[in-house]
Amino acid sequence: MNSKSKMMRGMAPMAAFTFLSLALFQCTPKTNEVVLKGDPDNGGLFLPKGFEALVVVDSIGRTRHITVSETGDIYAQLSNSKDGKGTIALRDLDQDGKADSIVHFGDFIEKGRGATGITIHDGYLYTSTRKFIYRNKIKEGELVPTSETELVLTDMDPNVGRNWHTTKPVAFDDEGHMYVPFGSPSDACQDMALYGPVGIPNGKGLEPCPELEKHAGIWQFEANKIGLTQEDGTKFATGIRSVVGMKWNPKDKSLYAVGNGIDNFHTMFPDVYSKWQAAVLPSEKLMRVTEGSNYGWPYAYYDHIQKKNVLQPGYGGDGETIGRAAQFDEPVIGFPGHWAPMDVLFYDGDQFPDRYKNGAFIAFHGSTDRAPYPQAGFVVCFVPFDENGESTGEWEVFADGFANLEVVANTSDAIYRPMGLSTGPDGSLYISESNKGKIWRIMYHGDKSGFGREQLASMEEIKQTKSYIKDPDPVKDVISEGDLHSGRILYNTYCAACHQGDGKGDNNRFPPLRDSEWVMGDESKLIDVVLNGITGRIEVNGKSYDGLMPANSHLDDHAIASILTYVRKAFGNESPPVSALDVEKIRKETTDKK
Repeated sequence: MNSKSKMMRGMAPMAAFTFLSLALFQCTPKTNEVVLKGDPDNGGLFLPKGFEALVVVDSIGRTRHITVSETGDIYAQLSNSKDGKGTIALRDLDQDGKADSIVHFGDFIEKGRGATGITIHDGYLYTSTRKFIYRNKIKEGELVPTSETELVLTDMDPNVGRNWHTTKPVAFDDEGHMYVPFGSPSDACQDMALYGPVGIPNGKGLEPCPELEKHAGIWQFEANKIGLTQEDGTKFATGIRSVVGMKWNPKDKSLYAVGNGIDNFHTMFPDVYSKWQAAVLPSEKLMRVTEGSNYGWPYAYYDHIQKKNVLQPGYGGDGETIGRAAQFDEPVIGFPGHWAPMDVLFYDGDQFPDRYKNGAFIAFHGSTDRAPYPQAGFVVCFVPFDENGESTGEWEVFADGFANLEVVANTSDAIYRPMGLSTGPDGSLYISESNKGKIWRIMYHGDKSGFGREQLASMEEIKQTKSYIKDPDPVKDVISEGDLHSGRILYNTYCAACHQGDGKGDNNRFPPLRDSEWVMGDESKLIDVVLNGITGRIEVNGKSYDGLMPANSHLDDHAIASILTYVRKAFGNESPPVSALDVEKIRKETTDKK
């Protein structure tokens, strides 16, 4: 096959646009400088004194990463495409800070499923789904690229559609290289063929972990090439479970990535971790990634409380032992567990006060599995770096107000979830969120020379007091409602063998849980059945069953509440959650009767 044929194979046609739309795309913004002011309420955000925010656009869809061009045009990647178009271009035509021209484009294979990454490099707009990376040349004055879409990279893993951690953000260095992560298919490298990606409680990790050969790492490729597969690159770093955001830092000429840690420590290792420990561990990480870096997954994790790498229990750890964890790299800084860092950006603009120069902003999406404690994250933080390009070892809250709640009991309760970061040509910081598709523009209008601790005082108070930021009190901050995420794991461990993974039962001895009056009815009766078991013939949905339901009183109150909350919400059911307090009450009542 000749080079021209290969080039054509790496191209996909752009979608056609109407004449009216094309006319709109070619409109260029005015060039005169306008001093913008923030919205009266800063778009709902809380910022350090002197900063202001305005809403550029509201509700464009489930937005992931964003990038801003040298002319101020904004490009946003949707997690799933709209009518086959997975990217949005936005232009401010009258310089009021609001997007006037909003255009969906990008007729991509898979219609943009699982998309996250978007960046501009060397005049090309790069976009990615979980399987593909594309690029389009942006011509001067264009909002939507009219060039052919080139297929840069294809993930050839046949299981990429069902694996975990398949996002593909793209970063470029200044020496002609492109970097792409290939995340781990599982949570902690238990045997996926037997236990799936989640694993089972007290399960052992595979030794050595076979996923490390082609996953759980970052690969380096030659930039400006197309038609690539993973085989065309080299493994640059390993032991990195999941990367959603990464950037090249020109200050120290290094790649940085934010990593998401293992989930469900208490559910998986109840004898090692308390519920509180599982809520705050393992740490989320900002990593400086150099050639040959090894951050230890799945054998070890970072504990920001102990400030050290610790051996993972699936490989013989006990929450304190270091062992071979000592050989792995430690992060620049560790954050509380499960905050879900989605993007990182090194600020190189001139608009903000000097203390922000070359420091790192990190967008935290917010946790899903901190129950029975409040979910946490939902903020944009800042990590200062000194003039030598070294982290000061501290972090601070830069932007708050996304969750718009005092206590986030369920992740779905949060109004907004921070996602993407980008810097505009004037030094403004842009933040996207993934629930509705809102984008903010952050500007500084205060005294740069006088900026200091006084201006940061209100944000420090937020850090120390907000339930979704501070570490929870082990007793006072318990939320008793069952946890869907843990419930799914526990259900698959203790219940699915009989009631099946889809909740339909076996149509013989074990009844269905879907549309079952036993599940959706009186929760006290349901709790009693799970706690104490049941024998004899019962009727479910008009059919008789005569199986044995064993007692599960060995499970703690929150575990049972989580299982029952899950089955009352899964399989098409829609019933209220069950609380650990309800389980505790029924447990006491039935114990007293014995």
